[in-house]
Amino acid sequence: MDLDLRKLRYFATVAEHRHFARAAERLYIAQPVLSRQIKAFEQELDCTLFVRTTRSVELTPAGRQLYEESKGILAAVDAAVRRVHDADLGVQRLVIAFSAGLHVSEAIRAFSAQYPDVETDIIPVRWWEQAAPLRDGRAQIGYLRKPFDETGLRIIPIGHDPRVACMPVTHHLAGRPELTTDDLEAERMLDAPIRRTSSLEEKFELIASGHGIGFVPLSVARSYSRPDLVSIPVTDAPDIETCLAVHADRHEKLLRDFLDIATTALRAEPS
Repeated sequence: MDLDLRKLRYFATVAEHRHFARAAERLYIAQPVLSRQIKAFEQELDCTLFVRTTRSVELTPAGRQLYEESKGILAAVDAAVRRVHDADLGVQRLVIAFSAGLHVSEAIRAFSAQYPDVETDIIPVRWWEQAAPLRDGRAQIGYLRKPFDETGLRIIPIGHDPRVACMPVTHHLAGRPELTTDDLEAERMLDAPIRRTSSLEEKFELIASGHGIGFVPLSVARSYSRPDLVSIPVTDAPDIETCLAVHADRHEKLLRDFLDIATTALRAEPS
Protein backbone atom coordinates (compact mmCIF):
# COMPACT_ATOMS: atom_id res chain seq x y z
CA MET A 1 0.00 0.00 0.00
CA ASP A 2 1.03 3.63 -0.51
CA LEU A 3 1.47 5.67 2.65
CA ASP A 4 -0.74 8.77 2.69
CA LEU A 5 1.61 11.55 3.79
CA ARG A 6 -1.22 13.90 4.71
CA LYS A 7 -2.74 11.33 7.06
CA LEU A 8 0.74 10.58 8.42
CA ARG A 9 1.17 14.27 9.30
CA TYR A 10 -2.24 14.26 10.95
CA PHE A 11 -1.28 11.16 12.94
CA ALA A 12 2.08 12.62 13.99
CA THR A 13 0.43 15.80 15.24
CA VAL A 14 -2.09 13.86 17.33
CA ALA A 15 0.72 11.65 18.66
CA GLU A 16 2.73 14.73 19.61
CA HIS A 17 -0.13 16.44 21.46
CA ARG A 18 -1.97 13.31 22.69
CA HIS A 19 -5.14 15.35 22.26
CA PHE A 20 -7.42 15.54 19.21
CA ALA A 21 -8.72 19.05 19.86
CA ARG A 22 -5.26 20.56 20.28
CA ALA A 23 -3.97 18.66 17.26
CA ALA A 24 -6.90 19.86 15.15
CA GLU A 25 -6.22 23.43 16.22
CA ARG A 26 -2.55 23.03 15.28
CA LEU A 27 -3.52 21.62 11.87
CA TYR A 28 -6.23 24.25 11.25
CA ILE A 29 -8.92 21.65 10.62
CA ALA A 30 -12.10 20.70 12.45
CA GLN A 31 -11.78 18.02 15.13
CA PRO A 32 -14.42 15.70 13.57
CA VAL A 33 -12.51 15.85 10.28
CA LEU A 34 -9.28 14.93 12.04
CA SER A 35 -10.95 12.04 13.87
CA ARG A 36 -12.32 10.66 10.59
CA GLN A 37 -8.90 10.96 8.93
CA ILE A 38 -7.19 9.09 11.77
CA LYS A 39 -9.85 6.36 11.71
CA ALA A 40 -9.41 6.01 7.95
CA PHE A 41 -5.63 5.85 8.41
CA GLU A 42 -6.00 3.05 10.95
CA GLN A 43 -8.22 1.15 8.53
CA GLU A 44 -5.71 1.60 5.71
CA LEU A 45 -2.89 0.32 7.93
CA ASP A 46 -5.14 -2.39 9.40
CA CYS A 47 -3.99 -1.65 12.94
CA THR A 48 -5.01 0.48 15.89
CA LEU A 49 -2.75 3.49 16.51
CA PHE A 50 -4.44 5.15 19.48
CA VAL A 51 -6.30 4.03 22.60
CA ARG A 52 -8.96 6.66 23.20
CA THR A 53 -10.79 7.26 26.46
CA THR A 54 -12.91 10.17 27.65
CA ARG A 55 -9.84 11.62 29.37
CA SER A 56 -6.79 10.66 27.33
CA VAL A 57 -5.35 9.60 24.02
CA GLU A 58 -2.49 7.09 24.22
CA LEU A 59 -0.40 5.41 21.57
CA THR A 60 -0.60 1.66 21.05
CA PRO A 61 2.66 -0.24 20.46
CA ALA A 62 1.99 0.09 16.72
CA GLY A 63 1.30 3.79 17.20
CA ARG A 64 4.55 4.31 19.11
CA GLN A 65 6.49 2.56 16.36
CA LEU A 66 4.80 4.61 13.64
CA TYR A 67 5.40 7.84 15.55
CA GLU A 68 9.14 7.11 15.69
CA GLU A 69 9.16 6.17 12.00
CA SER A 70 7.12 9.24 11.04
CA LYS A 71 9.72 11.69 12.34
CA GLY A 72 12.33 10.53 9.86
CA ILE A 73 9.84 10.06 7.01
CA LEU A 74 8.33 13.53 7.29
CA ALA A 75 11.70 15.18 7.83
CA ALA A 76 13.07 13.41 4.74
CA VAL A 77 10.08 14.52 2.65
CA ASP A 78 10.49 18.12 3.80
CA ALA A 79 14.20 17.98 2.98
CA ALA A 80 13.47 16.59 -0.49
CA VAL A 81 10.99 19.38 -1.20
CA ARG A 82 13.56 21.95 -0.07
CA ARG A 83 16.18 20.44 -2.40
CA VAL A 84 13.74 20.64 -5.31
CA HIS A 85 13.11 24.32 -4.55
CA ASP A 86 16.85 24.94 -4.22
CA ALA A 87 17.44 23.35 -7.63
CA ASP A 88 14.70 25.47 -9.16
CA LEU A 89 16.23 28.63 -7.72
CA GLY A 90 19.83 27.65 -8.41
CA VAL A 91 20.71 27.64 -4.71
CA GLN A 92 23.67 25.64 -3.46
CA ARG A 93 23.14 24.38 0.07
CA LEU A 94 25.01 22.21 2.55
CA VAL A 95 23.23 20.78 5.58
CA ILE A 96 25.34 19.63 8.51
CA ALA A 97 23.96 17.37 11.23
CA PHE A 98 25.64 17.60 14.62
CA SER A 99 25.51 15.73 17.90
CA ALA A 100 24.53 17.67 21.01
CA GLY A 101 27.46 19.50 22.57
CA LEU A 102 29.63 19.36 19.44
CA HIS A 103 30.20 22.81 17.97
CA VAL A 104 30.47 22.96 14.19
CA SER A 105 30.24 26.77 13.97
CA GLU A 106 33.98 27.34 13.53
CA ALA A 107 34.04 25.01 10.55
CA ILE A 108 31.01 26.67 8.99
CA ARG A 109 32.53 30.14 9.41
CA ALA A 110 35.77 29.00 7.77
CA PHE A 111 33.87 27.38 4.91
CA SER A 112 31.58 30.39 4.40
CA ALA A 113 34.60 32.68 4.16
CA GLN A 114 35.69 30.75 1.07
CA TYR A 115 32.19 29.98 -0.26
CA PRO A 116 30.04 33.00 0.62
CA ASP A 117 27.38 32.08 -1.97
CA VAL A 118 26.71 28.61 -0.52
CA GLU A 119 23.87 28.37 1.99
CA THR A 120 24.62 26.31 5.11
CA ASP A 121 22.04 24.85 7.47
CA ILE A 122 22.43 22.77 10.62
CA ILE A 123 20.22 20.19 12.27
CA PRO A 124 20.69 18.56 15.69
CA VAL A 125 20.58 14.78 15.96
CA ARG A 126 19.42 12.58 18.81
CA TRP A 127 22.07 10.32 20.31
CA TRP A 128 20.36 7.06 19.38
CA GLU A 129 19.98 7.90 15.67
CA GLN A 130 23.08 9.91 14.87
CA ALA A 131 23.54 8.82 11.25
CA ALA A 132 19.82 8.96 10.40
CA PRO A 133 19.92 12.44 8.78
CA LEU A 134 22.67 11.23 6.44
CA ARG A 135 20.70 8.15 5.45
CA ASP A 136 17.32 9.82 4.94
CA GLY A 137 18.72 12.82 3.06
CA ARG A 138 18.17 15.56 5.59
CA ALA A 139 21.91 16.28 5.77
CA GLN A 140 24.95 15.70 3.60
CA ILE A 141 27.54 15.84 6.40
CA GLY A 142 27.53 14.83 10.05
CA TYR A 143 29.70 15.92 12.96
CA LEU A 144 29.00 13.00 15.24
CA ARG A 145 30.08 10.84 18.14
CA LYS A 146 30.74 7.15 17.82
CA PRO A 147 29.43 4.54 17.97
CA PHE A 148 26.84 4.41 15.19
CA ASP A 149 26.25 2.29 12.11
CA GLU A 150 29.04 3.31 9.72
CA THR A 151 27.84 1.16 6.82
CA GLY A 152 28.13 3.05 3.55
CA LEU A 153 29.69 6.10 5.20
CA ARG A 154 33.13 7.66 4.95
CA ILE A 155 34.44 8.50 8.42
CA ILE A 156 37.05 11.17 9.19
CA PRO A 157 38.35 11.04 12.80
CA ILE A 158 38.36 14.40 14.57
CA GLY A 159 39.09 13.89 18.24
CA HIS A 160 37.89 12.50 21.56
CA ASP A 161 35.23 13.55 24.06
CA PRO A 162 35.89 12.45 27.68
CA ARG A 163 33.08 10.95 29.73
CA VAL A 164 32.00 12.59 32.97
CA ALA A 165 29.64 11.47 35.73
CA CYS A 166 26.76 13.92 36.13
CA MET A 167 24.99 14.02 39.50
CA PRO A 168 23.10 16.40 41.83
CA VAL A 169 25.24 18.86 43.79
CA THR A 170 23.82 17.24 46.95
CA HIS A 171 25.18 13.78 46.07
CA HIS A 172 27.79 12.42 48.48
CA LEU A 173 30.33 12.12 45.64
CA ALA A 174 29.71 15.63 44.30
CA GLY A 175 32.72 17.14 46.05
CA ARG A 176 35.26 14.73 44.53
CA PRO A 177 37.67 16.20 41.92
CA GLU A 178 37.63 12.96 39.92
CA LEU A 179 36.15 9.46 40.06
CA THR A 180 36.79 5.95 38.79
CA THR A 181 34.27 3.39 37.60
CA ASP A 182 34.88 1.49 40.86
CA ASP A 183 33.70 4.56 42.79
CA LEU A 184 30.41 4.36 40.90
CA GLU A 185 29.91 0.61 41.16
CA ALA A 186 27.45 0.81 44.07
CA GLU A 187 25.67 3.91 42.77
CA ARG A 188 22.34 4.00 41.00
CA MET A 189 23.00 4.79 37.34
CA LEU A 190 20.63 6.26 34.80
CA ASP A 191 20.94 3.37 32.37
CA ALA A 192 20.22 4.48 28.79
CA PRO A 193 19.22 1.02 27.44
CA ILE A 194 16.67 0.65 30.23
CA ARG A 195 15.37 4.20 30.31
CA ARG A 196 15.95 6.01 27.03
CA THR A 197 15.24 9.71 27.36
CA SER A 198 13.77 11.72 24.50
CA SER A 199 16.00 14.75 25.12
CA LEU A 200 19.03 15.87 27.09
CA GLU A 201 16.83 18.25 29.04
CA GLU A 202 14.79 15.26 30.20
CA LYS A 203 17.92 13.30 31.08
CA PHE A 204 19.38 16.11 33.18
CA GLU A 205 16.05 16.69 34.88
CA LEU A 206 15.91 13.01 35.86
CA ILE A 207 19.48 13.18 37.21
CA ALA A 208 18.67 16.33 39.20
CA SER A 209 15.56 14.61 40.56
CA GLY A 210 17.62 11.76 42.01
CA HIS A 211 16.85 9.03 39.47
CA GLY A 212 20.53 8.18 39.11
CA ILE A 213 23.97 9.30 38.00
CA GLY A 214 24.41 9.71 34.27
CA PHE A 215 27.48 9.24 32.10
CA VAL A 216 27.59 12.08 29.57
CA PRO A 217 30.24 13.44 27.19
CA LEU A 218 32.16 16.39 28.62
CA SER A 219 31.06 18.64 25.75
CA VAL A 220 27.41 17.91 26.56
CA ALA A 221 27.93 18.65 30.26
CA ARG A 222 29.54 21.99 29.35
CA SER A 223 26.76 22.91 26.94
CA TYR A 224 23.97 22.04 29.38
CA SER A 225 25.52 23.37 32.57
CA ARG A 226 23.04 23.99 35.41
CA PRO A 227 23.61 25.03 39.04
CA ASP A 228 21.98 21.98 40.61
CA LEU A 229 24.25 19.50 38.86
CA VAL A 230 27.98 18.75 38.85
CA SER A 231 30.01 16.81 36.31
CA ILE A 232 33.08 14.93 37.52
CA PRO A 233 35.76 13.34 35.29
CA VAL A 234 35.85 9.53 35.36
CA THR A 235 39.54 8.78 34.88
CA ASP A 236 39.25 5.18 33.63
CA ALA A 237 36.18 5.59 31.42
CA PRO A 238 37.07 5.37 27.73
CA ASP A 239 36.79 8.57 25.73
CA ILE A 240 34.17 8.90 22.99
CA GLU A 241 35.47 9.34 19.45
CA THR A 242 34.21 12.29 17.41
CA CYS A 243 34.21 12.32 13.63
CA LEU A 244 32.90 13.78 10.42
CA ALA A 245 30.73 11.46 8.35
CA VAL A 246 29.51 11.60 4.77
CA HIS A 247 28.07 9.06 2.33
CA ALA A 248 30.94 7.08 0.81
CA ASP A 249 29.57 7.57 -2.70
CA ARG A 250 29.35 11.37 -2.45
CA HIS A 251 32.34 13.01 -4.15
CA GLU A 252 31.12 16.49 -5.07
CA LYS A 253 33.80 19.16 -4.88
CA LEU A 254 31.71 21.24 -2.49
CA LEU A 255 31.50 18.35 -0.03
CA ARG A 256 35.19 17.55 -0.35
CA ASP A 257 36.13 21.16 0.27
CA PHE A 258 33.86 21.42 3.30
CA LEU A 259 35.34 18.22 4.76
CA ASP A 260 38.88 19.50 4.26
CA ILE A 261 38.10 22.87 5.84
CA ALA A 262 36.06 21.35 8.69
CA THR A 263 38.71 18.73 9.48
CA THR A 264 41.34 21.42 9.91
CA ALA A 265 39.06 23.73 11.90
CA LEU A 266 37.59 21.10 14.22
CA ARG A 267 40.88 19.36 14.98
CA ALA A 268 42.31 22.73 15.96
CA GLU A 269 39.55 23.41 18.51
CA PRO A 270 40.61 23.15 22.17
CA SER A 271 39.15 20.17 24.03
